[in-house]
Amino acid sequence: MNFNESLEYLYGLGNEVSTMKLGLENITKLLATLGNPQNNYLKVQVAGTNGKGSTCAFLDAICVSANIKTGLYTSPHLVSITERIKIGGAEISEKDFAKYATKVREISEQLVEVGELEFVPTFFEQVTAIALSVFAEAKIELAILETGLGGRFDATTAAKAEIVAITPIDYDHQEILGETLTEIAAEKAAIIREDTKVIVAPQNREAEKVILEKCREVGVTAILATTEIIVKKNELKKSEFLISADFKTANSSYQNVVSGLNGKHQLTNASLAISIAETLQNFNFKISNENITFGLKNARHKGRLEFCDGIWFDGAHNVAGAKALKEFLDEFIKQPITMIFGAMREKDLAEMAEILFPKAAKLILTEPKNPRSMKTEDLVKFVPTNFDEKNVFLAETVQAALKLAKEISAAENLICVTGSLYLVGEAQKLLNNKSGTKN
Repeated sequence: MNFNESLEYLYGLGNEVSTMKLGLENITKLLATLGNPQNNYLKVQVAGTNGKGSTCAFLDAICVSANIKTGLYTSPHLVSITERIKIGGAEISEKDFAKYATKVREISEQLVEVGELEFVPTFFEQVTAIALSVFAEAKIELAILETGLGGRFDATTAAKAEIVAITPIDYDHQEILGETLTEIAAEKAAIIREDTKVIVAPQNREAEKVILEKCREVGVTAILATTEIIVKKNELKKSEFLISADFKTANSSYQNVVSGLNGKHQLTNASLAISIAETLQNFNFKISNENITFGLKNARHKGRLEFCDGIWFDGAHNVAGAKALKEFLDEFIKQPITMIFGAMREKDLAEMAEILFPKAAKLILTEPKNPRSMKTEDLVKFVPTNFDEKNVFLAETVQAALKLAKEISAAENLICVTGSLYLVGEAQKLLNNKSGTKN
């Protein structure tokens, strides 16, 4: 298959969330048939609700600055599927992606043909296998794996990472993970095994109790990421955001650390990345304080409070993300906001709308190209009753929403695209294509 054929095949397997199959049997057999590529390098798996991708981005930048040959696997992608797989901070090529996608497809179909598997592995299982195979071929030293959903049955868990980290846990994907924080935390804490080093970000008390109980159950001691963070600078000038802080861990201290990712909430993710980096030192990786400071400053993560093409993009796809975006807007954005919003049906849209919609002077509701997207006419039901209906607009497509935002926004208005990473990705792809940027 060439690159476009590989995309057509993978997307033809169905949406990566709605077609998810609980269990690790498929991915385990697939990896075994591929020769268990994940056994060729050390692995860090990051689970949690929000901040997984940002923590991975911070850690990857730290390791790259330390000249560690690192592979990074994240999801979802915004513009190109190659964003999901990076080596040394650079996306793999479309040619390489197609090469490994072809190999994984052939083996997947053979396993079904000989009766080893009942069904062909899912989109996420196959892409995970592609990433782990690419990393082995590239002879990386360290793989950083972002958990896709939950933890217990996520395909990345089959890699059996030696180091696992858990970002703050909150409500999301309740239809799959459970209705309570205790249930959700249990699914995510299931990645903890007796042979793992465990690093935990500050948690809600209910979630922390579950995580620490899991650690005691398997006989490991959790490393708690520092809460000793002193913000030194927090400002936004001409859309350039600057936040710096001091961090103090049990092992060291880091002064005037500048975050490459926007938003005060990113300091929690930075502190977790610092603790993981310090743990990697115990695995004979040479990571200096300077590498950590440099990496945190140079980390980038698309679609998370990102200012691009004169628009703020933020994939605030759940309540915790909406709160973080609102905090940023409250503190720094004084001009009227034209908000483009679209989201998936299973999200807690009532609470997300209550948090975000009052920040909009003009609100454009739209529907990303995703089978899980909520229809715009259904989104309208979540608009607060006191919101001026003259300032609520419906756009059938994301392209139409972007065009409308330009038309109805005064010169001083700020456009903000939020509610779903799928919306952010589609909007950025449209803008890139319009400007002639190569994806």
